[in-house]
Amino acid sequence: MPSNEESVGTKLKRIAAKARKDPQCRFTSLFHLMSYDLLWECFWDLKRCKASGIDQVSKEQYEENLMDNINDLVDRLHRMAYIPQPVLRVNIPKPGSDKMRPLGIPALEDKLVQSGLSRILQAIYEQDFIDDSYGFRPKRGCHDALRVLNQTIERRGTEYIVEADIRGFFDNVDQEQLMEFLAHRIADKRILRYIKRILKSGIQEEGVFRASERGTPQGGVISPLLANIYLHYTLDLWFERGFRKGCTGINRFVRYADDFVVCFKDEADARRFRIEMEERLNRFGLEIAPEKTKIIEFGPQARVRAKERGEKAETFDFLGFTHYCTVSRSGKMFCVGRKSISKRMTAKLKLFKEWLRASRTQPTAEIMETVANKLRGHYAYYGVSGNSKSINNFFYEVQRILFNWLGRRGKRGSLTYAKFRLLLQRFPLPFPRIVVNFW
Repeated sequence: MPSNEESVGTKLKRIAAKARKDPQCRFTSLFHLMSYDLLWECFWDLKRCKASGIDQVSKEQYEENLMDNINDLVDRLHRMAYIPQPVLRVNIPKPGSDKMRPLGIPALEDKLVQSGLSRILQAIYEQDFIDDSYGFRPKRGCHDALRVLNQTIERRGTEYIVEADIRGFFDNVDQEQLMEFLAHRIADKRILRYIKRILKSGIQEEGVFRASERGTPQGGVISPLLANIYLHYTLDLWFERGFRKGCTGINRFVRYADDFVVCFKDEADARRFRIEMEERLNRFGLEIAPEKTKIIEFGPQARVRAKERGEKAETFDFLGFTHYCTVSRSGKMFCVGRKSISKRMTAKLKLFKEWLRASRTQPTAEIMETVANKLRGHYAYYGVSGNSKSINNFFYEVQRILFNWLGRRGKRGSLTYAKFRLLLQRFPLPFPRIVVNFW
């Protein structure tokens, strides 16, 4: 059981306060926080029924002798005897594609250690990160980034957007450079040594070990935070403290993890950013994907100019939505329109069909309950201002697929539309609704 000493949360709050008060402070004594209490909390935060890493140890198995296991882990950590295990890599089908997507699965104790280190680092770096960084941060999410982007375009005179994509970001982080960035704030050598061990732990795929000389541990609990730290120094601070000082009009950098867009009033600023941003990333071992990086006219005047040319204004994709220029219902005010990215919806419907194919022998009540939960989850993310048509279309397609697959469970033609409507009355599905309002 956790001790009765000062709680882990209180200790982390004191560190956060110190980091906030002194932005130049380098913390020399942090590793003592990697205690039984901290790892105990981290263990209960782990999700159950997750795949096991190369240790083949599940959360349930570790829990059987939890106190002894955590005590032993803490002892090894403080003797510097703990060695992170390679990440188990498996390939799973990529939604909406014939390609495979690599998935990293760390060992259970590695998840615990990474989670503990993440909490310590987060207490410090949350005081440093800029306001317009939204990915993998507490009390921030995609909708917050989308809301800020919407307000910047509609209310602050944006006329140009730079849409950028970093090629293979998580696989190409320069580990040595990352360690230098961490040293700006962390002077505790044991913290730094364990982070380096985690970075160098390697990958095991189909029984073959491969060293990891670049990138962050795939699937690792600590990877999103390390990614934020890397981009904080390579892009965020560079833009906030350097680039924007030379801009002549409105500018705003909105980032979610390695996905970001930048708003500008002046075309020259947008073009200069496109060039200097690429040069900046190259300095730190990163490169953009040219086919996914572009400057577009976007805003009130962009829509007018496109209409004069007999064209539609350009669009851009960000966080699952295609953004386009439109006007309010009255036709008097410019608005940012949003719709779910078509390819993603096609992929989601394909996955839904595959799930139904595999689950069609389950009781009808279970199938309908799961479908209802899937729809609620879809609305929770995609149910945002301006996206009514897309979520209505998704609801219609889900019902169509459901009707077709339930009809295959009996004789051809045994499930009529009349019977299907009665089924929906007995097991009602949630109707589409706007959950998040940006206006």
